[in-house]
Amino acid sequence: MESSSGRLLALLSLLQSRPFWTAAELAERLSVTTRTVRRDVTRLRELGYPVEAEPGPTGGYQLGSGGALPPLLLNDEEAVVVAVGLRAAAGGAVAGFEDSAIAALAKLEQILPLRLRDRVGALNASMVLLGSDRGGFTVDPEVLLTLAQGCRRLERLRFSYRDAEGKVTERRVEPYRLVNTRRRWYFVALDLDRDDWRTFRVDRLSEPALTGHRFVRATEPDAAAMVAEGLALRAYEVQAEVLLKVPMSEAAESIPPTVGTLEPTEAGTLLRLGADSVGWIARYLARLDFPFEVRHPPELRTELRDLGRRLLREHG
Repeated sequence: MESSSGRLLALLSLLQSRPFWTAAELAERLSVTTRTVRRDVTRLRELGYPVEAEPGPTGGYQLGSGGALPPLLLNDEEAVVVAVGLRAAAGGAVAGFEDSAIAALAKLEQILPLRLRDRVGALNASMVLLGSDRGGFTVDPEVLLTLAQGCRRLERLRFSYRDAEGKVTERRVEPYRLVNTRRRWYFVALDLDRDDWRTFRVDRLSEPALTGHRFVRATEPDAAAMVAEGLALRAYEVQAEVLLKVPMSEAAESIPPTVGTLEPTEAGTLLRLGADSVGWIARYLARLDFPFEVRHPPELRTELRDLGRRLLREHG
């Protein structure tokens, strides 16, 4: 007879394999008595598994839905299918589920036997996914998984990084978070050679590798805020400062953090934002429903005046 823990796992696997079992069927499959089956069902319930029972001579057991998701047992084929599906979702095949797919995949890959990892790799190598609009910025799920594993394990990473000018550098980092926004992935990490926190676009990152060196994280910055600030300011050549003559709470309702940073002042709210052109900033400001004053650059004031004259000429 199996140990009690091994028998519990076998019973759980049977209950998950089909909707309903009679006590006699379970006893036969486990080579135990129906009394032992009843006792093991009670233990599963104590562990949080919602096992429902139907009384009577034709009664039996089935797994029901509970208040929380209990651990699942997967056979080899099921584990491979789940891993492949999670990789597809991580790559954007299921919009809005990228973050959760990466987190779940990192947990699953950590415990997959080597033989199953090889099968998953072979299947992914032979798959082509269509219909996922990523705006041209595709990311290899393998890259995302390696980065996620580094974040989860507190293990240092090395990779090659190509900046906006096309220059490639080698980086050594202590990984922290993956952030998904605007249909792109960003990686926040402590750059060891520069001794500073940096944000990396994952589609510009290649050949990431875990180094085997564990670390203890001393500080934890706001990863979402770092990415938002980078999107709003650092990625653009044109930078602007505009005083919004409303409280910060009102400004925040209209201006998302990925557009610009907001800072309260005595005169209102200071908005800092960036763009590829002064014209874009002017058109964005013109849509706001509250008064503002341009602090910098002076070209933005000229662009706003030209925009106003053009609108009056065309629609006045």
